[in-house]
Amino acid sequence: MLGFAAGEPDFPTPRPIVEAAKAALDAGQTRYSPSIGDQPTREAIARKLTEENGLPGLEAANVAVSVGGKHSLYNIFQCLLDPGDEVLLPTPAWVSYAPQIGLSGGVVRELATSVESGFKVTPEQVRSAVTPKSRVLVLNSPSNPCGTMYTPDELRAIADVVAQAAGSVAPRLVVLTDEIYEKIVFGGREHLSMGSISSIAERVVTCNGLSKAFSMTGWRVGYCAASADWGRDFMKAIGRLQSQTTSNIPSFILPAIRTALTECADEVAHMCDAFEARSHLIETRLREIPGLRFPSPEGAFYVFADVSAHFGKTTPGGTRVESALTFAGALLDEAKVAVVPGEDFGGCGPSCVRLSFACSEDQINAGCDRIARFIASLG
Repeated sequence: MLGFAAGEPDFPTPRPIVEAAKAALDAGQTRYSPSIGDQPTREAIARKLTEENGLPGLEAANVAVSVGGKHSLYNIFQCLLDPGDEVLLPTPAWVSYAPQIGLSGGVVRELATSVESGFKVTPEQVRSAVTPKSRVLVLNSPSNPCGTMYTPDELRAIADVVAQAAGSVAPRLVVLTDEIYEKIVFGGREHLSMGSISSIAERVVTCNGLSKAFSMTGWRVGYCAASADWGRDFMKAIGRLQSQTTSNIPSFILPAIRTALTECADEVAHMCDAFEARSHLIETRLREIPGLRFPSPEGAFYVFADVSAHFGKTTPGGTRVESALTFAGALLDEAKVAVVPGEDFGGCGPSCVRLSFACSEDQINAGCDRIARFIASLG
């Protein structure tokens, strides 16, 4: 079986990070630490977000470290949402956003996107969706599952809408920007953090982590931050919640976080170069296969391809392809290629499948060969 399903880098964690954790263990750093991270680690994250991302008014008190980016997102929704609050969610979107919003009592308002829009929402869509109940706008750039990203000008235009709405119809509106793939961008594109835009800086919560860029998925390190006094108060709320759930991440990982943020830029760049080369390869190969529509991958390590041109066809094994789910199931059963069907991503997801190219070029070539043969066999 050839897998294109896992959203996980295939590189080992950089050695300096591993050695930092080992040294901490050898030094006996195995006891409780503050629930949302110790002072040196939160200071290091605050410096990173200030110097690299341009977020203003950050210090250690504006940062919370959690058990992975997913945990940070859960904490954010739990601390922001009251029952009935609306969350504006561009779709297709990562599968955990909507369930976490629901668990927090929020109501999802989908903002549908398409292949033609690059799976990006427009400022006009945001403006028309805002109501007095609007509490959060979620943005994920670069995107899982879509592999596309917003330009700085597009984000600034959305920020203008948020600032206008917050001054009138939706005074409680906050932007939650998920930037877990911020370092995995291609073609010299610029990543802009929404929290750096002055007009909305004090109503942005930035979520990030070390899983993707530093190949640390199993380490479970996420963090979030928000600027100025509101941000410090919000992190206190997250601290109260986290202290009653997971409490701190393993204490010996804290020095590894600081090492990752300060010593591993070369390793990250090497991995990103490899992902970019793979993005070109998989795009070239998939463009050769009839009936697949997708925007060029711009960041992260995904292609989100519309396969609806093949709906209504039948596989050699007798499966009638009626959705992304049946397409993916038949592809797995008959061609031994695993992709992720798009139903759970919302929006136009039921017409699409996600392919991760966090795998070798040999696997990309072999998998695309099988996909091409599978599609050619449909009748």
